[in-house]
Amino acid sequence: MREKCGIFAAKTRSASKKAYYSLLALQHRGQESAGISTWQEGLKTHKGLGLVSEVFKNGVLNKFNSNLAIGHVRYSTFGGLNEAQPLEVECCGLRLALVHNGTLTNYTLLRKKYEREGFKFNTSVDSEILGIAFLRHYYESKDEFDAMSRVFEEVKGAYSVAFLFEGKILVARDPIGFRPLSYGFGDGHYFASESSSLRMFDLEIRDVKPGEVFVVGENVESKVLSVKPHAHCVFEYIYFARPDSVIEGRGIYKARLEMGRQLAREDNVEADVVIAVPDSGRAAAIGYSSESGVPYEEGLIKNRYIGRTFIMPKQELRDLNVQLKLSPVEGVIKGKRVILIDDSIVRGTTMRRIVAMLKKAGAREVHVRIASPPIRHPCYMGIDIPSRHELIASWKSVKSIEKEIGADSLRYLSIDGLVKAVGLNDLCLACLNGVYPKDAFDF
Repeated sequence: MREKCGIFAAKTRSASKKAYYSLLALQHRGQESAGISTWQEGLKTHKGLGLVSEVFKNGVLNKFNSNLAIGHVRYSTFGGLNEAQPLEVECCGLRLALVHNGTLTNYTLLRKKYEREGFKFNTSVDSEILGIAFLRHYYESKDEFDAMSRVFEEVKGAYSVAFLFEGKILVARDPIGFRPLSYGFGDGHYFASESSSLRMFDLEIRDVKPGEVFVVGENVESKVLSVKPHAHCVFEYIYFARPDSVIEGRGIYKARLEMGRQLAREDNVEADVVIAVPDSGRAAAIGYSSESGVPYEEGLIKNRYIGRTFIMPKQELRDLNVQLKLSPVEGVIKGKRVILIDDSIVRGTTMRRIVAMLKKAGAREVHVRIASPPIRHPCYMGIDIPSRHELIASWKSVKSIEKEIGADSLRYLSIDGLVKAVGLNDLCLACLNGVYPKDAFDF
């Protein structure tokens, strides 16, 4: 099970309201629950199931008045739906609230170890071990950086995390840097999973470095406590991050545009029009069109009031959503040889329905082009990629997938082309090539 979420933390005036607005901008990273914790002579938390606007309705935010806040939007892939974040964790006579984006690969082993030593857990969420481990070490050392350094040594996997405790916040990014985390400073100090959710506050923004820890209280101090080979998640560039975000200095929109251009350079199909699966394939489709010379048009229209099918928890809901979510433009498609661009194929079910929809609308040919390589391996670091037997590319050839989805042809971007398009060499490509970063696991 994997956890794909968005987090926020800040010390600033009206922190809870700014948390709310930032979480709205992070809603694409999780639609199942939301929550905010503040420090008002102690912890105060409000959270619930649903979208941010649903959880914080009826003037709930008016009850919060603090310059310290952390927030979370969740796509639950670990633990129950009732275990929304922020989590409040108690250990060694200390208490904190935490928000976490990522997955801990040695959670089960660590939990058993801590339980043998008498520590109590109140949820099945892997994030809880971060709070318990930190409080244990902080109780022993009374130093936040020392405690987090020991957490880095002990906890494996992906974690961008924020703790709220004792009138201060601690924010950290794991030493490998799997999940993104941005830092903004101006009228205060802000942290969020993506830079796009901080831009509204008129801040100077940079990436939190892998292994970097911030402690924000009366003063602000940061240290890089651990340096390991980095492995930034390539799927953030392919799909998850908003196009207007910048991660590791690379604009997401520009990266996706280049993925489309590179895909066109690797292709030789003849066609009349390029269209995208909205919104995930649009930047790549524009890039493909500019490189190939085949005109780009809007051939599929998206219903803006339907959520993202990839992050819905049940397959039957995904299937229904395809019909509700997309509508073909017959004037663009009818009688045409169509190049259909999307970012990825996971199970193949959604693409099969879209291809059938286009052909029913009169497309003469449908050539599917995917702006990423085949996903053949599960992810253990925080992306909700299914088990290997559910990944169509792990057990079917490209030709077989082509037949499965009903396309006239199918082609994927190469791994080399993807790396070139993103423009970074320190990427985690495990879901594509099966090579997992060794520092992310206990062997």
